[in-house]
Amino acid sequence: MAAGDIADCTLEGDSATAALIEERPDAVVAALGDLVYPNGTDDTYARCYVPAWGDFVERTRPTAGNHDLAADAGAAYWDLFGDSAGTPGEGWYSYELGSWHVVVLNSNCDRIGCDIGSAQHDWLVADLAASDADCTLAYWHHPQFTSGKHWSEPVFGVDFWITLADGGAELVLTGHDHHYERFAPMDARGIPAPDGLRQFVIGTGGGVLRPVVRLAPGSEAIVDDAYGILELSLSPGSYAWSFIGADGSELDAGTGSCHS
Repeated sequence: MAAGDIADCTLEGDSATAALIEERPDAVVAALGDLVYPNGTDDTYARCYVPAWGDFVERTRPTAGNHDLAADAGAAYWDLFGDSAGTPGEGWYSYELGSWHVVVLNSNCDRIGCDIGSAQHDWLVADLAASDADCTLAYWHHPQFTSGKHWSEPVFGVDFWITLADGGAELVLTGHDHHYERFAPMDARGIPAPDGLRQFVIGTGGGVLRPVVRLAPGSEAIVDDAYGILELSLSPGSYAWSFIGADGSELDAGTGSCHS
């Protein structure tokens, strides 16, 4: 179950998406950054995030958004999630989910570095080389491609994207823009490619929703008027997705196969 841009004490969307996760007690929760607004302090997590999504902390595998790290360099974020969020001050790690290898990266590149030669990129190369999984999923906060408000911002994940594609990865999950969007498999230039990565934007966890501002190349589905959660079913050699609205309706769905 995956979504980002989650908890705002002035809104009720986070409680609606939490209800969807409660219905799936065995699911791992991929929290895609900006978990609380306006900034990630002990107080805002306690008042805003924990009452809605707090019951899932033990099964949450988060990635840090810019709002999570805006106060005290993310100290409250790492205090809440502990080892499940990776090494404090870094935030990249990996885990196994069934037969899949899952890579979690920190896209706050102005803070920790994402380019070739950075500690994070060196770790990613070594992590992919050490994995013998046929299927790999990656997630971080800032989208590589988006039709939303942040489409014109500098792209942080180009080197991530190329390295993951070379390593045979299948899927990328992101947040940051407050809508849902599914892309065709793409190469790092944003050109549809059969052996590229399929990216989802799932900034629909409970923060204020925003309409898309243009149609990005490769965009296949958009929902910008509903909170919701992406449910991924990861099977050996294949995957299925379903974007579930807060009212329980299925708003997008499909299947795919791993490259190998």
